[in-house]
Amino acid sequence: MVLEDLARRVAVAWTAWRVVATNRLVRNEHGEGVISAAIAVLVMAFLGAAMWVAFKAIFDGASTRVEANVNDIGS
Repeated sequence: MVLEDLARRVAVAWTAWRVVATNRLVRNEHGEGVISAAIAVLVMAFLGAAMWVAFKAIFDGASTRVEANVNDIGS
């Protein structure tokens, strides 16, 4: 009886360990959504910064030309 009990416990422990180990290897995608979201946020931040630099350059150029034309009209 004792040997059968021990054998049964070893078999259950082995099966449980194998299932846990298999699940860890198969389902190793924890955090993938968070990483993808972080990459998307960084890409959007870089695009926003580039758009701001372009907007600033265009606005400064237009502002200078408008001011020059206004001064020409006034003189």
